[in-house]
Amino acid sequence: MLTDVFVEGARNGFNIGINNVIPNVMMAFIIIHILKITGLLDILGTVFAPIMALVGLPGEAATVLMGSWLSMGGGIGVCVSLFSDGILNGTHIAILVPAIFLMGSQVQYAGRLLGTAEVNARHYGVLFGICIINAFIAMIIMRVIIPFF
Repeated sequence: MLTDVFVEGARNGFNIGINNVIPNVMMAFIIIHILKITGLLDILGTVFAPIMALVGLPGEAATVLMGSWLSMGGGIGVCVSLFSDGILNGTHIAILVPAIFLMGSQVQYAGRLLGTAEVNARHYGVLFGICIINAFIAMIIMRVIIPFF
């Protein structure tokens, strides 16, 4: 029955949220809080400021990309945490979102996909690099088109 299919899909979605998404987002909030307390967030912001300025972002936005490289949920959590602290604004988030999805969860997928497909580990760097380059291209495109909206 249609209702049974719906309920089973809702149950599966709830389980994914509880078991996968929420832990990653919580991890991201905790990591950002630790970085703030230790002063490492300011250091990372200073170090990455020249690179992130190329796409119109503050240096701290690099932590969003680092978090998303580990997990997309983590990247979103970092993004929301920086937004709630006033470090990022809506325009910054619009620039970052495509990058989060283009390079998101590479560490997780390396084992799940590349390892399972028996891709030679020496190719991982190139494959990761392509995703990172695509993410920066997407951020540049977003920076160019956002003023038109």
